[in-house]
Amino acid sequence: MEFEILVPCSLFLMALIKFLYDYLWTPLRIQQILNSQGIKGPPYRFIHGNNKEAMKMKTEALSKPMGLTHDIFHQVQPHIYSWINRYGKNCLYWNGVRAQLVISEPELVKEVLKNSEKAYPKRKPTVYVSKLVGNGLTLIEGEKWTRQRKLANYVFHGESLKNMTPAVIASVETMLEKWKGQVGKEIEVFGEFRLLTSEVISRTAFGSSYLEGEKIFSMLNKLSIIVGRNIFKTSIPFINKLWKSADSFESDKLAKEIQDCVMEIVKKREDKVVRGEADSFGDDFLGLLVKAYRDLDEKNKLSMEDLVGECKTFYLAGQETVNSLLSWTVLLLAIHGDWQEIARTEVIQIFGNQNPHLEGIAKLRTITMIINETLRLYGPVTSLAREVGREVQLGKVVLPANTDLLVLNTALHHDPHLWGDDVHLFKPERFAEGIARATKHNAAAFFPFGLGPRSCVGMTFAATETKIALSMILQHYTITLSPSYVHSPMQIITLQPQHGIQIILESLHNDA
Repeated sequence: MEFEILVPCSLFLMALIKFLYDYLWTPLRIQQILNSQGIKGPPYRFIHGNNKEAMKMKTEALSKPMGLTHDIFHQVQPHIYSWINRYGKNCLYWNGVRAQLVISEPELVKEVLKNSEKAYPKRKPTVYVSKLVGNGLTLIEGEKWTRQRKLANYVFHGESLKNMTPAVIASVETMLEKWKGQVGKEIEVFGEFRLLTSEVISRTAFGSSYLEGEKIFSMLNKLSIIVGRNIFKTSIPFINKLWKSADSFESDKLAKEIQDCVMEIVKKREDKVVRGEADSFGDDFLGLLVKAYRDLDEKNKLSMEDLVGECKTFYLAGQETVNSLLSWTVLLLAIHGDWQEIARTEVIQIFGNQNPHLEGIAKLRTITMIINETLRLYGPVTSLAREVGREVQLGKVVLPANTDLLVLNTALHHDPHLWGDDVHLFKPERFAEGIARATKHNAAAFFPFGLGPRSCVGMTFAATETKIALSMILQHYTITLSPSYVHSPMQIITLQPQHGIQIILESLHNDA
């Protein structure tokens, strides 16, 4: 009898000790180690860390619109903005039990993202993020990353990029045809560009129309909202096993449905080869993935989880990033009519009234400057997450293992010490002599697509797609900002307009 009582008591005691070790001793120890080296921040609070404070600040920021200013850091990441100003450029806060070391000094950012000693791997994703992107390129490490990066490099560079241009042009033409009936009326372009970029990535990477990918995009969007909703919710593993939230059930269901949709598209591709309608799986991204999925060599073979993860990553990244970039660029051109005219003059000088081509796209100097300045002020990615894989020295600070690092694009891109007192003004001329000379600081002052070996594989494609779309819009329309526009940038997966971006189009021709 005593033994029967003793066993569960011992198990409970062991569980309690482990819980206190993970949720009290370890955070307080890490906090003490970093505090003693001059890294300060809001104190760790049992279980929740600083999540309640962060959530409150974020809710307050989004509850009231900003003025029409490009000084957005305090709106998009109000908690981090507040703590940086209070505790210094490199400060510590707590996402639940996990230490978050904010890095916003260029030299340290460069060291982390170059990751030459492999000391700063990608951070392990939350449960919801892993359902969103799976075993995709953004999260995997080691040999698997090397192999899958090669596939992506092949698709998004050189000759392959050239072959994608007609599909991008056709998608933009479809959008512009629809706009003909909207001249003089208000258009919400964030939604318009969501359809456009979804169709482009469907056609170019997956060889399917937007309709075939529409269900996947819709479900990925729902998953993104769930991820955003749970950023500041503290996860306690043993409680999560006993009780599943509505978001947990919904995300499981969405992840399964996305997998089924992706595998249905894969099966169609395989069936064409089986029936003799095609002699290969194709040279687009999906074709290369299916080929690797069916590879007999175990070294090159992709599992179904890997294949689905890559598809989710590219559907999401290929659509979200360009959608964000295009939308904010159009906003800036609508506000700054002088730059819109300069850009239009360049487009017409290079292409006339003909569709863009890659040779001409390479000559779009002004458009490139405008895109770079948009990426600086309204970059799609506001921060990059890494992890300290082992105890390591970063600058003058020794970091304990299992500390999370948050590299702040927004902080560096809006830093007056790097860009000057006019840092919050839209001045594309900063990039007149290229990115390297845009600021006197030669370290990581500008990295909208990341830095080092893990920089975004699709950045050339994203820039090309954006240049094609902008060129074709400027050939046909002048853009002005609607009086109904409410300025409130927010971060979900990428930087998005909370209330959309409303513009008014005026035709340059009599074809509307």
